[in-house]
Amino acid sequence: MSDDLTDLLHEVADRHRAAPPVPGQEIRRLAERRGRRRRAAYASGAAAVVLALAGGLAVAFTGHDGARPEPPAAASATAPPRPSPEQPQRATATVDLTQHELVLSGRRLPVSGGTAQHPTPTGRMTVVAKYPERRLPGATVGLGTEYDVAMHWVVELRAADGTTTYLVALAYNEQAPGERDVTRGWIGLRSADAKWCYRLLRPGDVIRVNRTGPAPG
Repeated sequence: MSDDLTDLLHEVADRHRAAPPVPGQEIRRLAERRGRRRRAAYASGAAAVVLALAGGLAVAFTGHDGARPEPPAAASATAPPRPSPEQPQRATATVDLTQHELVLSGRRLPVSGGTAQHPTPTGRMTVVAKYPERRLPGATVGLGTEYDVAMHWVVELRAADGTTTYLVALAYNEQAPGERDVTRGWIGLRSADAKWCYRLLRPGDVIRVNRTGPAPG
């Protein structure tokens, strides 16, 4: 009986015996490992918060999520076009009827003005239209009302009071420009010069026509 009681008491003591104490060095090692795990968890959580904030700000500023920004809108149709090497800029020309000379874009071209009976109007003229070819009454070149004449490289000019005149190619009298006045108020040029002016001038360009000496007698 006493032996059985002794064995039972030993068994109970073994069950309730405390775990052996952990050395201090092992405790520090475990604490450092837990600290590293906590710092890693905090860093991961902070990165997730930063990414979430960045995404929210991106949506707030762009107005859409993940989509590329649209390209800039095309230039307004009312904006002035940028000149290209092939397209000359707007030109301003002067015509001196006394000197029989037209100055445009640095070039000096001989002209023929109107006669004393049909003088060329002077003043500020604006280009309003141009035609590679235009048929006009023959009377405008002195051929009578029964004829029409095909004129080439025609640039129509108009003054503020509505007066109209033209820059034209004097194909029927190439020797007159620079020498004498033979037109009925037009400004005549040699064919090659008239073609060059036609290509350079644009509607809205200004041509100042003046006379520095007496009108032809």
